[in-house]
Amino acid sequence: MSAISSPRKVEYPESDGQPMAETPTHLNAIVLLHQALVDFFQNRSDVFIASDIFWYWKEGDPNARISPDVMVAVGVPDRLLAERSSFFTWEENGVTPSVVFEMASRSTWREDLGEKYWRYEELGVREYFLFDPLAEHLVPSLQGFRLNRSAYRRLLSDDDVLSSELGFKLRPEGTMLRLFDGRTGELIPTREERAERERLRADAEKQRADALQAELDRLKAQLQPPPPGNSP
Repeated sequence: MSAISSPRKVEYPESDGQPMAETPTHLNAIVLLHQALVDFFQNRSDVFIASDIFWYWKEGDPNARISPDVMVAVGVPDRLLAERSSFFTWEENGVTPSVVFEMASRSTWREDLGEKYWRYEELGVREYFLFDPLAEHLVPSLQGFRLNRSAYRRLLSDDDVLSSELGFKLRPEGTMLRLFDGRTGELIPTREERAERERLRADAEKQRADALQAELDRLKAQLQPPPPGNSP
């Protein structure tokens, strides 16, 4: 009697062995965008943000995958990225990323406007943004598309700002893609900008405290009685 063989476990690769970005400029654009999104959604526990990980949308098919440069999935508990080496739609209650970003480069821009465009549209990603940090392949360098029923429609720019359904706005600034709060218009600073702002604030507070202490010392000196024997 032969033993019953158990079904082979499907292996889902976690990496394609390719670098995260084509150039340091593209890598920096991805990292800064990722950080800005994390900071923008810091008060929400139902938003998952990831960069350069595989998204699998069909259970049992390791080829049904795509790797967005940056993606935002709403309706997913925001656990540490280390707990998700890949994103499996069927393990996330069927959630599809709401917004996907691709950094267009010499080797990717055609795929970004072609195969990836059609794939994201087919999968139901509500918004798709492409940004060319070096402004070499896309005109304009930032392009956005929003799903209208089952097809993407191009988002028109307004003073180089593209609005997002998730509450933020986007604007190219050199090789960076900047985020703004869509409600207040406030810029989401980079981590470096925030640290510098806090340092300047701390320096200003110290200067005020030092000036106040100097004034108190001056007043105390004026109020002290003259030494004995020096009376007129």
